[in-house]
Amino acid sequence: MSVLEKVRPAERPAPRRRPRPRHRLRVTDEHGRRIRVWELALRYLLLLAVLALTVGPFLWQLSTSLKGPTEDIFDSPPALLPGHPTLHNYQRVADTIPVWDYAVNSLRVAGANVVTNCVGSALAGYALARLRYRGRRVVTLVFILAMLVPVEGIIIAQFTTMRELGLNNTLIGVVLPGCVGAMNVLLMRNAFLNLPYEIEEAAYVDGANVWQRFLRIALPSVKGTLAVVAIFAFMGAWDDFLWPLIVLSDPSKFTLTIGLNYLHGTFANDERLVAAGTIIAVAPLIALFACLQRYFFRGVGEGAVKG
Repeated sequence: MSVLEKVRPAERPAPRRRPRPRHRLRVTDEHGRRIRVWELALRYLLLLAVLALTVGPFLWQLSTSLKGPTEDIFDSPPALLPGHPTLHNYQRVADTIPVWDYAVNSLRVAGANVVTNCVGSALAGYALARLRYRGRRVVTLVFILAMLVPVEGIIIAQFTTMRELGLNNTLIGVVLPGCVGAMNVLLMRNAFLNLPYEIEEAAYVDGANVWQRFLRIALPSVKGTLAVVAIFAFMGAWDDFLWPLIVLSDPSKFTLTIGLNYLHGTFANDERLVAAGTIIAVAPLIALFACLQRYFFRGVGEGAVKG
């Protein structure tokens, strides 16, 4: 053995590197459970189908309202994008009917309906959820039964009542039957029920009365549900057609849904004109939802204690 072999230590073979495991893309739900690829694809296909069914008619109406008189709206296959977009159809709607006067009337009715439903539903919901008195369950049952009664079954009684009160052919008569909805009251009741009682008990110990507990503690905690009530009340009043048609007879007091009916004729029916009027009627609903959407989606978790 040479001197170098005695001094140099024996070389050890280099350890083999283990291959790194390939990390596959893993998709989980909110609970951490794994979602298979075909399940995820099926969910997206269903969502796209629902999106096409809900948004598709609106996009088609918008496209039709922007098409000029030289474009064929019944062409096959249909063309979604207009070849020569124009806003002339909206001007024609304003020339055919006083659409802006009708829109103002609808805005008055819808605004009053939102205020009365938000105030009345909040007060009634708080009384059903937080106050202690005899017959509270019976009153709650009455509101539930009121939701089961169809509007067509009581519309004659409503018309007779408005006529006896002298509110026939007035916008107040349009607002009054739907000023407080049973469903809105139950929504506010459930929101107030989710609030912890300890918060109100602490306020009661500090000397707060019922109105102070309602305005300063309970009501700010249910802004999401209040936004839901506001959206439902606005949509119900803005889209209502049957009741304003029955109670109103003066054309100057017509709401937008009744006024747009004049765009349909017995001997002439311009689909471009009808589509433009439909977009005018839908635009305020989209604007309202865009303004209140953050409160709308927050209403699911109302009543939770933060911190």
